[in-house]
Amino acid sequence: MVLCTGSIAYDYILTFKGRFKDHILLDKTHILNLSFLVDDLQKRRGGVAGNYAYNLALLGCPAAVLATAGSDAAEYRDWLMAKGVDCSGLRLLEGEMSATGFTTTDMDDNQLTGYYGGAMWRAAMLGLDDGPPHVDAVIIGPNDPGAMKRLVVECRERRVPFVFDPAHQLPMMDSSDVTDSTTGAWIVIGNDYELELIQERTRRDTKGLLDLADIVVTTLGRHGSRITTRDHSVDVPSAPALREADPTGAGDAYRAGLVAGLMRGLDLGEAGRIASLAATYAVEHVGTIEHAYTRAEFCVRHREAFGFEVSEKLWTS
Repeated sequence: MVLCTGSIAYDYILTFKGRFKDHILLDKTHILNLSFLVDDLQKRRGGVAGNYAYNLALLGCPAAVLATAGSDAAEYRDWLMAKGVDCSGLRLLEGEMSATGFTTTDMDDNQLTGYYGGAMWRAAMLGLDDGPPHVDAVIIGPNDPGAMKRLVVECRERRVPFVFDPAHQLPMMDSSDVTDSTTGAWIVIGNDYELELIQERTRRDTKGLLDLADIVVTTLGRHGSRITTRDHSVDVPSAPALREADPTGAGDAYRAGLVAGLMRGLDLGEAGRIASLAATYAVEHVGTIEHAYTRAEFCVRHREAFGFEVSEKLWTS
């Protein structure tokens, strides 16, 4: 079972039918004051813990959530449980509001996001003992910094493989925090900008990061991803999308697909392709976990996208 940590949140997704760059005056950035009239607004379930878990469940990989949320997330919890996700580690806190994100996306898929942590800021109250008893791996996603530190320490002490995915929490982490959280990780992952920040904080290039972690993964959006170990590096293409509705949540779907593949014994290229297609499904819908597919549908799309059959090992319980 994969334990998914981070936020359980509601996302407000706004679509701007223009380009941010056309409204930013470079000589006025010191008094930046922008307002965008958006064309669409959607409220969706989200948060990285829920996103990881849902995508793992779609791929038949047992998943559980360890997170704090507000009492407003009762229906979200019930929905996850109906999808087969273990929610024994999800704590709903009375008087608290669940984490909430506000993301505006432009025509170039650039995004501006404001995030209210809410109940997430109390996530450090939970440790591995508050989740299910038998965990094979942990995804440590962006969360309360204290919670991330606690989980890193507990995973290392118990020799539980963990994925370090700091994402938008990187600005809140200093050099020592990032270096410590990378040390002993099974996978360190981020997009190219996030990886650059990680390298800057740790004062290490990719080779240097691999002295601390087993695998370093850089996601590159439409250009695919790069998965690097101490022995070799694999470039994985993106899977073509039928339509590009919303990139929000694609990265979380990728992470879930990669972990599902590697947990089932697939090689880096095979797992990377699973991750790539999982991400594409997310891109095709507005919202982070509004997509769905059957095993048969996934296999057909995989063959069409990459010319390879999905390894039977992916579906092994």
